[in-house]
This record gives sequence, C-alpha cells and structure tokens, in this order.
Amino acid sequence: MKKQPWISSAPIDMGFIVGPAFLITALVWLLRDKISAIDGTPPWLWLLLVVGVDVSHVYSTIFRTYLDREELKKRQMLYTLAPLGAWVAGVVLYSMGGLVFWRMLAYLAVLHFIRQQYGFMMIYARGERARPKWTRYIDQAAIYLATIFPLVWWHTHSRAFNWFIEGDFVTLGVPLLGTLAGVVFGLVVFVYAAKEIYFGMREKAFNLPKNLLLLGTALSWGVGIIVFNSDLAFTATNVIAHGIPYTALIWIYGRNQQDVRGGKTPYITGVIGKLFRLRMLPAYIAVLFGLAFIEEGVWDGFIWREHGGIFGIFKALPAVKSEYIMMWLVPLLSLPQAVHYILDAFIWKHNLRDSEWKTILFYQSSKKA
Repeated sequence: MKKQPWISSAPIDMGFIVGPAFLITALVWLLRDKISAIDGTPPWLWLLLVVGVDVSHVYSTIFRTYLDREELKKRQMLYTLAPLGAWVAGVVLYSMGGLVFWRMLAYLAVLHFIRQQYGFMMIYARGERARPKWTRYIDQAAIYLATIFPLVWWHTHSRAFNWFIEGDFVTLGVPLLGTLAGVVFGLVVFVYAAKEIYFGMREKAFNLPKNLLLLGTALSWGVGIIVFNSDLAFTATNVIAHGIPYTALIWIYGRNQQDVRGGKTPYITGVIGKLFRLRMLPAYIAVLFGLAFIEEGVWDGFIWREHGGIFGIFKALPAVKSEYIMMWLVPLLSLPQAVHYILDAFIWKHNLRDSEWKTILFYQSSKKA
C-alpha cells in the first residue's frame, strides 16, 4: 500500500486538519433540535468560537511572517505594503459607505476560506503528479464547488445569518441558480469518484487525507449553510473547520522549522520558538487567544458595544459614532484580518521556485518515509 501523504502524521492531521470538519458537523447534526431552538449565538459560545478560534487563527499568521526574521528579510516589500495598502484601500472603500467596505471584506474573506480548502487539497494531492493533468483539474473543480455550491445557495436563498454584517452578501433573487450549482457539483463529484476509483485500482492506492478533506469540506459547508438556517450552526461549522486546521498548520510549520535548522530558532527572539514544543502548546493557544481578546475588546469598546459583559475593561473606550472617524478607524481595526487574507495568498504558493516552505512543512512526514 502506498504511503499516505499526511502533512505531519495521521494522528495530528486527523485530529487537527482533516478531522475538525467532521467533528463539528456531527456535533451540529446531533444537537440540531437544541441549535434550532437557539436564537443567535450565546455569549460564552461566541467567545469560544469567534474569539477563541476565528480571530485567534488570524494572529497565528504572524509566526509565519512578521515574527520570522528570515522570512521578514526575504519579503520586506510585501510585509510593508500589505498593511499599508490594506488600510488605504479600506479607507477609500469606507468613504463610499460602510456597507461597501464590509461587503468587499466579506468577499475577500470568502475567497480566503475557499482557497484554504483548495490549498489543503493540493497539498494532499502532491504525490499524484504522475497522473494526467486533467485529473488535477477534476480535483480542483471538486474542492472549489464543495464551497461555491453552498455559497451560490446562500446568495439565492434567504438565510438567517451573515458573514460580517447584515446585507454584506449580494442577494440574487434566482433560486434556480442554487439548484443548478448543486447539479453541477453532483456531476463533478460523480466524475471525481469515478476517477479516484479508476486510478486507485490501477495504482493499488487510495489517497485517504485528500478524499477525507473533500468530504469534510462538502459536509461542513453544506450542513452549515444549506441544511441549517441557523446563525449558530453556520458560525460553528464555518469557524471550526477553517480556524483549527490553519492554527495547526502554523504550529506544525513552526515546530518543523526549528528541527530543519538543528534547533536554531528563526524567530526574532528565542522565546517565540519555545511555543512550538508540544508541552508549550497551551501557551501557544493562550498567546493567540490573548491577542484575539484584545482586538475584539477594542472593537467592542469603540464600535459594536455588543458584549460588554465579556469585555468589561474595554467599556472605558469612547463609543465612536462619527462616520468620519469610523472611515479611518474601522479599516485600521480590520487590518489583522485583511493582512491575514492578503499574506495567505503569498506565503503558501505552490508554484514558486523558492518552495522552502514545502521542505519545512513536510519535514516530519518525510522522515518517516
């Protein structure tokens, strides 16, 4: 049997990259009656999901970028212009209206979420380069449609949830488009399955992580967006299936990076490198949560004023009502998200000649080969 193309190992990948989508989808389904009876997301669960997972995973990017002195030196222009350009673009967009800004940020976020699933799919398909090129196109179509079909459905059917704020997605009054997207996805899945069976029999191999990644993506996106019309169900499936795998990916990369360099840390201080030891995993999570808590507290103090019970210390901040001030402030507060979306499109590129990140990311699995 051919060796499975895990990123780190079967237990780690199943537990933190492939598995979360299945776990949260199953949990939402089992608790469907209770979830359907809940209007909105309880504060404690919002703290866990949004702050503890969603916003926290955004900050994990800094370990791959701004806190890595070698990476920072290699791409100085990118890491300088990304936040500056994002803030300027945000101010321009907000000057056209708050909804314009949030709509553009929402679609940028959606693209980021879609591309993450595509990226994982291509990582797990890395050992299939000898197959005909058309098989790669089918893989890409399958993973893209696993996310795009639910999104088209969302755009063509009334949903009780939003991405960021009410109305941030354009409404298309053509429900038939959602049905057609489902038919196309079904046909692509049929072709994909036939292709996998054919090559699996020919090669006497089955790519377990790749196929589980596709199935988990389809289930979590379909259940969270189409099957349930619930803000809590959407938030849980959306956040868990996306945030935990990304946070795990950064931790795996950070651990491997020091192993590749014989224990030498590439970070701006050696203390950071210690977070990527197994016994320091709680500290790694705590650092991310702390940064996320501060950001959301500032948001709540200045802008939202929705979770005063959680962010009591930030009540002292003045509530901003002026649209002029918000035009400058909101894009500034959004920089961690926006920069995360932008940088993620560069730091994991598959087709770059300088692909040192692949050597580092797959270091543990390659040692087991």
